[in-house]
Amino acid sequence: MDARVSELFGSGNGHGSGHQGFGVAPKKANSKNKKPKARFCRNFKPSKNTPYLPPEAEEGNIEYKLKLVNPTQYRFEHLATQMKWRLQEGRGEAVYQIGVEDNGMLVGLSEEDMRASLKTLHRLAEKVGADIAVLREREVDYDADVPRNIAEVLIRKVPDDQQFLDLRVAVLGNVDSGKSTLLGVLTQGELDNGRGRARLNLFRHLHEIQTGRTSSISFEILGFNSKGEVVNYSESRTAEEICESASKMITFIDLAGHHKYLKTTIFGLTSYCPDFAMLVVSANTGIAGTTREHLGLAMALKVPIFIVISKVDLCTRATVERTVRQLERVLKQPGCNKVPMVVSSTDDAVTAAQQFAQSPNITPIFTLSSVSGESLELLKVFFNIIPPLSNSKEQEELMQQLTEFQVDEIYTVPEVGTVVGGTLYSGICREGDHLVVGPTDSGQFHKLTIGSIQRNRSACRVLRAGQAATLALGDFDRSLLRKGMVMVSPEMDPTICWMFEAEIVLLFHAKTFHKGFQVTVHIGNVRQTATVEAVYGKEELRTGEKAVVLFKFIKHPEYLKVGAKVLFRQGVTKGIGHVTKLQPIAQYLPSPTEDDEA
Repeated sequence: MDARVSELFGSGNGHGSGHQGFGVAPKKANSKNKKPKARFCRNFKPSKNTPYLPPEAEEGNIEYKLKLVNPTQYRFEHLATQMKWRLQEGRGEAVYQIGVEDNGMLVGLSEEDMRASLKTLHRLAEKVGADIAVLREREVDYDADVPRNIAEVLIRKVPDDQQFLDLRVAVLGNVDSGKSTLLGVLTQGELDNGRGRARLNLFRHLHEIQTGRTSSISFEILGFNSKGEVVNYSESRTAEEICESASKMITFIDLAGHHKYLKTTIFGLTSYCPDFAMLVVSANTGIAGTTREHLGLAMALKVPIFIVISKVDLCTRATVERTVRQLERVLKQPGCNKVPMVVSSTDDAVTAAQQFAQSPNITPIFTLSSVSGESLELLKVFFNIIPPLSNSKEQEELMQQLTEFQVDEIYTVPEVGTVVGGTLYSGICREGDHLVVGPTDSGQFHKLTIGSIQRNRSACRVLRAGQAATLALGDFDRSLLRKGMVMVSPEMDPTICWMFEAEIVLLFHAKTFHKGFQVTVHIGNVRQTATVEAVYGKEELRTGEKAVVLFKFIKHPEYLKVGAKVLFRQGVTKGIGHVTKLQPIAQYLPSPTEDDEA
């Protein structure tokens, strides 16, 4: 491991062993001042694994406590307020390190003090309505005669305005790497038979069952209760029951691995706004096919990625290690600049989940089998602990904006009518709200009313920014809808444009990229062919060059925002960038067909 790993994980081997990786809090400029010297320095035996964590940060959801033995009533109230703050920072999850000073020194507690501290923590959690689960306890190597321990405790409380904590994970990887099988095993709790039995319930089309290859985007859910146990595997088999008994929900977006379904995979990554991406690599084939491309896509869209090496039951240990080394080489390349972290124990999984959320460079690597079930538990521990990326402030700011819902899927459901699926980008959406949907080919918007809302296949009254759901629109004419449209509040003045400028980097092109070239553009949930109208300051572009380019959509105008990420492709041509300027068409006017109300 290089110097950067040592810097991130402290001295040691960088695989979560020793004290260096134990629930490290992010270093912040405004963190509390280090205390001059910890009181246990006399007894401290210097070793190459100095038992220190970074100083406690004022912000974030990690709290250090030396001990919590018999606090006074006033102190107890103060601690409860502090716990509420940490839970709010972590959007319902907080991690307490017991036996650690504020300056990060691992002091440790005797068995009696630790018992008393955990008892106080239980009382505090009860007071704020949260549940606690001890993630791990470990001994601190001091010269003292009495063994001293530190404990790491996960505290979870579902926010009052939410049914459960929600994380979205996009599943990427080459064709036949075992993505759908792994999801089938995780969400149904039964191991695979080696011939793909576990994935059958995930497929949506007959041709997928026949070929064993995913061609569409499907969703699977994995629920955890407040103690960190998986909910799917008990009696609660239906989605409604899982949602009721889960306090944390992982929604997997199962994407296609085959190259011919690449546009569907890109659409899944750009429009469903996943929090994380899970790249599945087959141990016996290694990095093959679309693996590099999927890794590049996730990095271009700045989606934090972790890697799962599947099918280890088919290979020798040496083959698995060769695949791990191959991945480590790719991840350390200058283009990736990632720090691989192989997870081989529960301790590593806890460390990986916390490091991964705090530093985008860290990439956990799991090696598992969907047939033998080897190391599957480690992946579940990781999913249970992994915190949401955005903090509560960002969430609140988005919720205060006007409503904007991105339309990704359109269905017709018997006795319900037209139903649209997608993600609420900003604002709040309730049953009975009046919104406008568009733009149509002529750039207009139609009025509609929201009937009912469903999240993860169970009814929901209020939808908040960042959540994905399906909305029933009653008898609204389906032919007026298409993927890529937005539903916004009537007060919003949406910017509709045929032409837009973007600053782009050409990642790969066989010849030269010039005016008149046609590419498929992906911007959020928008996917359309556009023509290059002008390349500013240059005649043509070659691989690796940057420029500001003017694009023009060829079929219909779209709703765009300045700063949105742009991804374009045509055959082997690929490029990324962001929107810098819009050329809006005439200001939005309500459509003449006012009788289209649902």
